Amino acid sequence: MRGFARRSTVAETLAWLDGQARRLPEETVPLAEAAGRVLARDATSPVDVPHFVRAMMDGFAVRAADTLGASPYNRLALQVIGESLPGRPFVGRVGSGQAVRIMTGAPLPDGADAVLPAELTEPATEPGRALAVGEVSPEKHLGRIGEDIAAGAAVLLAGRVLRPQDVGVLSSIGMARVPVIRRPRVRIVVTGDELLAAGSLPRADACKIPDANGPMLVALVARDGGLPQHPCIVPDRPEAVLDAMRTEADVVLVSGGSSVGAEDHAPALLARHGRLAIHGIAMRPSSPTGMGVLEGRLVFLLPGNPVSCLAAYDFFAGRAIRVHGGRSPDWPYRRVRAPLARKVASMVGRLDYLRVRLVEGRVEPLSIGGASLLSSTSRADGFVLIPPDSEGYPPGAEVEVYLYDV
Repeated sequence: MRGFARRSTVAETLAWLDGQARRLPEETVPLAEAAGRVLARDATSPVDVPHFVRAMMDGFAVRAADTLGASPYNRLALQVIGESLPGRPFVGRVGSGQAVRIMTGAPLPDGADAVLPAELTEPATEPGRALAVGEVSPEKHLGRIGEDIAAGAAVLLAGRVLRPQDVGVLSSIGMARVPVIRRPRVRIVVTGDELLAAGSLPRADACKIPDANGPMLVALVARDGGLPQHPCIVPDRPEAVLDAMRTEADVVLVSGGSSVGAEDHAPALLARHGRLAIHGIAMRPSSPTGMGVLEGRLVFLLPGNPVSCLAAYDFFAGRAIRVHGGRSPDWPYRRVRAPLARKVASMVGRLDYLRVRLVEGRVEPLSIGGASLLSSTSRADGFVLIPPDSEGYPPGAEVEVYLYDV
């Protein structure tokens, strides 16, 4: 590739990257803010859940022996001595021939050993009594102590991305603050004097285009658990680019100016003020990608062409952000296997990132080139990787598709 002394392979690049990316320290957050965060340590329950025996049905707390033989043809009378409600237990003891009206979730009174469901009773003509028309065995319709979670059990393991139901479990064991991995701060440096602010309507008589990479990278960083910082577009001036790269952050993404042209300042700045470890990768698109270290933080030089920017982020920057945040380094994409609808050609020695659609169970190739055509990724259902030792695939070859919808 013209202008690059050597192109690193994708495998070499990932090996270097995996040697640099490290999990960030932990912090604690309120329970209400824990969903979506990565658990830093195993969550162990200090209590049994539930910590008392409770009713699992509405009915009557009874001694099971007092219901033996009860049927619609042999109604057995029970003396109702009170009620037990959730949060308001019955104070007293159930004796022989007695019952306590009980609601689901309420504590089982002392002396009772089962719940007789309401549908197995009938009201008695005499006040304060109920008739059993069915029988129950001991411990029937009860929630036992520790039935959900036993004291001392590890309920969630470190490294888990907490889901809403997980937060509920943590609440049930009394965890008001949760130890999580600190989210990586990611400074997004979008350069280019030709760029308008994201979402701007370009004028027909001007040669400027709206920034597409900035909002795309913000969304990707957030997806991967990072905290994106993208205050503005940075002018194509070395001092402005360097100043932005030095922003306090854990990872810096520079979009644009990553190649070897006269206005491509980022590689020279990184080489001069830090370490430019990789520049030029044997892949298409995204071959001008670079990366290194500046003042202790990882810096990724992403191409300005949007598809190249997306691919370079997914292959390299996203991986580092996920590792920093305690997540799996692997792509978050689902994978399916399906046959190719037609032939695709590739060049030995480079990895190709082929955008594809799934049409009636077959993989329809869209594009390998066209690095500036971001809409090709919106039309695509996902992508297929053609390894560097392959010249492509014939029609009908089964390939693995990475689906953009996570």
